[in-house]
Amino acid sequence: MRILILFFISFSLFAKAPLNVNLKNPPPRIIRTCCSFGVDVKVAGMPFVKITEVTSFEQMGKHKFLGSKEEHNGIIYTQNGGFIDMGHLRDIADFTAYLYVLIQSQQNQGEFVLKLGNEAGMKNLILNIPENFPNEDAVHLAGKIAYDLSVWHEISTAYGASFIPLVPERYSSFSIEDAYSNLTGVILGMKALLSENAYEDEMSKNITETLIKLEAVKGEEATKDAMNAVKDIWWSGKAKLPSRKVLIKRQFAVYGCVYPMLIDDNKIENSDNNKVCVPENTLANEPLNKYYSLSIKANFKIPVKKVFGENVKEKNTITQLDFPALIKYAEEETFKEQGK
Repeated sequence: MRILILFFISFSLFAKAPLNVNLKNPPPRIIRTCCSFGVDVKVAGMPFVKITEVTSFEQMGKHKFLGSKEEHNGIIYTQNGGFIDMGHLRDIADFTAYLYVLIQSQQNQGEFVLKLGNEAGMKNLILNIPENFPNEDAVHLAGKIAYDLSVWHEISTAYGASFIPLVPERYSSFSIEDAYSNLTGVILGMKALLSENAYEDEMSKNITETLIKLEAVKGEEATKDAMNAVKDIWWSGKAKLPSRKVLIKRQFAVYGCVYPMLIDDNKIENSDNNKVCVPENTLANEPLNKYYSLSIKANFKIPVKKVFGENVKEKNTITQLDFPALIKYAEEETFKEQGK
């Protein structure tokens, strides 16, 4: 039986987290299964299977914490935000909400360790939250951790980690829609947590408003047309899943501020109107990294020695501070494979 943990203590006059948060069991790494980039992408060994995972503004269902069949997730193209993976966006928003409740529960409790399972190594979240930690800082800290976890998923899959045994996920690592979708999810999740409305209602409203602002195209066919416009430029119409050759273009610039990748040459990709930024500091301008560590005992798939040198990382343990170096190495290796 699922344990419901309800918080009757008011964290502030405006924070509204989901009520059905089970702190003993964090959400799974993948809450909503979504999505492969491309149209009618073939699958190796399955000649009659073709995958197209798109959605539309008209189908967008209400947001439900940890998902529901009514959400109708998929990839949707927006004129100002590029391709948005709605499954990714909703997942990271919900993880932000979970972490927010966890952070509030750990104020002035000393060091707390949460086991987050194995993903190219055992993951542990180590928190140390002081007493009277401001509510807005707790929200931003939750967003920062949630985003780091999404980045680790991209890093680990780039080096061969997979959700399904023997089915590598390199084909989707650092896909052109991932970082922008994930970070947009963080921003919308934080906004929902800081509102006066119930989390799920606010998320539904935030998603609708964001898709309108980003000028989401109408209907599934419009998103398919956008994908076909970059066929054999951003993705291969010949490669078959799970080959990493399915993706031709990837986005490795995932920290700081993330800009969408747009197919319309008349749009300015690096416009400040489009960017989403990773929360970095508290209201007192202290780094959020001060209050947590995402500690990972990397397995053999992660080239720790090649990236950091001999004896640099004790027992192959890395943290979120090491992610940029691992991303840079993955990018360099990808360019070598592509002959760039």
